[in-house]
Amino acid sequence: MASRLNPYLSFDGDARQALEFYKEIFGGTLKLNTYGEFGQPDAPNADKIMHGMLETPSGFTLMGADAPPGMPNNPGNNFSVSLSGDDDAVLRGYWEKLSDGGTVSVPFEKQMWGDIFGMCTDRFGIPWMVDIVQQGS
Repeated sequence: MASRLNPYLSFDGDARQALEFYKEIFGGTLKLNTYGEFGQPDAPNADKIMHGMLETPSGFTLMGADAPPGMPNNPGNNFSVSLSGDDDAVLRGYWEKLSDGGTVSVPFEKQMWGDIFGMCTDRFGIPWMVDIVQQGS
């Protein structure tokens, strides 16, 4: 898989409705995973979206999720740029350069869903997510 760059939107509890709305507009395939599916079945946010991805016939990819409890969701600033793929060396290089001089909010390490993932804000204030897809994920 080649690396991809796309917007990642953050929602305050209505990610499912928003992503279904975008699917109505753009068409395509929508995949939604809840917090409950990834090890938090009894959490108050178990039915909220931990990760959603819409892939459209036009080649657009739009990702989004409900902000986890305790993370602020500020409309107008509720986006990140997502870099993902399976080329470990290339994506680690991007992570190192993007996080250099910036602020790391999620350390770049293996996550509960199996991928290597991290979140940072670069030195210019742009939020980034970097995800190395692991084989079998």
